[in-house]
Amino acid sequence: MRKCISIFLALYLPVLLISQNEPAFTSMDVFELEWVTSPQISPDGNKIVYERRGMDIMKDSRTSSLWIINADGTEHYKLTEQNVRESSPSWSPDGQRIAFTSSTDEGSELFIYWVKTGKIARISQLPNSPRGLSWSADGKWLAFSMFVNGSELSLVKPHKKPKGAKWADAPRVTTRVKHEADGSGYMKPGYSHLFVIPSEGGTYRQISSGNYHHKSQPQWTPDGKMLVFNANRKENWEYDFRNSEIYSLNITNGAIEALTDRDGPDSNPIVSPDGKKIAYIGFKDKREAYQIHHLYTMNIDGTDKTEIKMKLDRSIYNIQWSSDAKGVYFQYDNHGDTKIGYTDLSGKVTEITGSVGGTSIGRPYGGGSYTVSNNEKIAFTLANIHHPAELGVVSKGEKYQKVMSLNDDLLNYGTVEEVWYKSSYDNRDIQGWIVKPPHFEEGKKYPMLVENHGGPILNYGFRFSPEIQLYATAGYVVFYPNPRGSTSYGEEFGNLLYRNYPGQDYDDVMDGVDAVLKLGYTSEDSLFVTGGSAGGIMTAWMIGKNKRFEAAAVIKPVMNWISKTLVADNYYGYANSRYEGQPWENLEHYWKFSPISLVGNIETPTLVMVGMNDLRTPPSEAKQLYHALKLRNIETALVEIPGSYHFIGNRPSQMITKVEHIIAWFERYRK
Repeated sequence: MRKCISIFLALYLPVLLISQNEPAFTSMDVFELEWVTSPQISPDGNKIVYERRGMDIMKDSRTSSLWIINADGTEHYKLTEQNVRESSPSWSPDGQRIAFTSSTDEGSELFIYWVKTGKIARISQLPNSPRGLSWSADGKWLAFSMFVNGSELSLVKPHKKPKGAKWADAPRVTTRVKHEADGSGYMKPGYSHLFVIPSEGGTYRQISSGNYHHKSQPQWTPDGKMLVFNANRKENWEYDFRNSEIYSLNITNGAIEALTDRDGPDSNPIVSPDGKKIAYIGFKDKREAYQIHHLYTMNIDGTDKTEIKMKLDRSIYNIQWSSDAKGVYFQYDNHGDTKIGYTDLSGKVTEITGSVGGTSIGRPYGGGSYTVSNNEKIAFTLANIHHPAELGVVSKGEKYQKVMSLNDDLLNYGTVEEVWYKSSYDNRDIQGWIVKPPHFEEGKKYPMLVENHGGPILNYGFRFSPEIQLYATAGYVVFYPNPRGSTSYGEEFGNLLYRNYPGQDYDDVMDGVDAVLKLGYTSEDSLFVTGGSAGGIMTAWMIGKNKRFEAAAVIKPVMNWISKTLVADNYYGYANSRYEGQPWENLEHYWKFSPISLVGNIETPTLVMVGMNDLRTPPSEAKQLYHALKLRNIETALVEIPGSYHFIGNRPSQMITKVEHIIAWFERYRK
């Protein structure tokens, strides 16, 4: 018998009342979505430039262009007349220019936009794409990171081909630990380095050195003599991959000095406006599944390292100094809501606003960003359950203002309820959300679809998700929970799956199913379950543990931790922090938590889906489940998405086909 579950329910209604005759959000509406990313507020707080993202129905791709708007919502227009991809806007310190990157026939290049005249100019001719633009205080220089091509070990000298001969391609030799990455495939040999270039154009110059990666956004000291950045320049950096330090780099002679030195990730260094201190985040690595990032400061030379002890058991990120150097702004997640906070140097925390995010176009994950002007006005990506990210503006002590709307033409979404319930395992409070179908009728029974999130060190929240809305449009009550192991509930909660995954997160999800059943929206004989990545692991685990679901869709799962760990692009990252030892050192432990160990129990009709180019949870993992079910004569189908990496929904048509295949499979078994 399960324990009695108490439920606290909060209903969030749409801002506008929807006509019962108005059509609901449909698959093709995905192509109409637009959203804000990377809002950059001008130093005086009067203007905001941002990336306007969208979907191209003809090229089946995501688009990006730069737009500018006054902070009060007036004078909204496209920054340039270019019809190409634009990104990474950055204001000059005097607010007179905007640096950005834009695609050209030769690849991505650096451009400058003059605010007064509206003129633009290309200032670079680079061999690879720049990233992490940063202005010097006097506005004369830009610093950035860029990949520098290298070479791999050559074992055999190629033979000379006869003229006109068509031979097979030469083999690819690899000696690196990290040699491929999901989303891009094989990684060319070479290293990312730091560069500077005059902001009026001229010769770019590499200023970092060594066989190390320098990928972070460099930060100038106010005197323009140094750059501060984080990297891993340890001798054993390939194997000590969780570590990083804060470094300073002398612009004149290229000398690099380590400012931190501890076992753990120190990152996101920000130089104070007066040039006296550096704020950064990090922790001492305990080799656990989840640890929160704390806030630290140190003098510009690396002395007097001090933790700012905030009474906030949440991981912080994206830190920015206040203009008076008396405090630091930061982002954090709390109960599935991304927030902007502020702390003074004594650790007193003030919440500035919640509802940050809306940039994860697929499922309801966190994210988003913000920037702060010299007069402490903040521009941020504004999240809401009914639309992707819009543009918000807020100041300390005030309520945020939405300064524009990109998606008012798409209104009819399912309503969302927040639900809290108790875990039957240890009586912990667990949070989840329910999305009702558009035109929901009280008293009518609907099938329930459980959507498990990925990670598992991530969180879902009260955020827009086209995938979940499409499930609701198909007539399902969708339940998505944040079981133990999810972020935004503190370090101890997030680390409960350490060497115990899947574990009692299974109980948390099933307790949520029972909690929703008590609400009367659905019935026991109409339950369905899906999830991708870690959500695919949980889905496979659930149908191996019980027979309550009419059908399941297991998306891009790990089925066998022994095989997955040694073939995935992040194969080096699991031992000790997730499971004890390497697979060959602890086969029993790895097998114990492998969903394939439960496949003999599965009777649920199961759809299996994976991207054919997936390097994170390779297709061989999905095929293990499909082949095992076929051998057991269990109803199953394998859906392979051509050209897709781990993020199946990257291209709009792939997002649509993912959802439609899941719904079509469930409809076969819907009573």
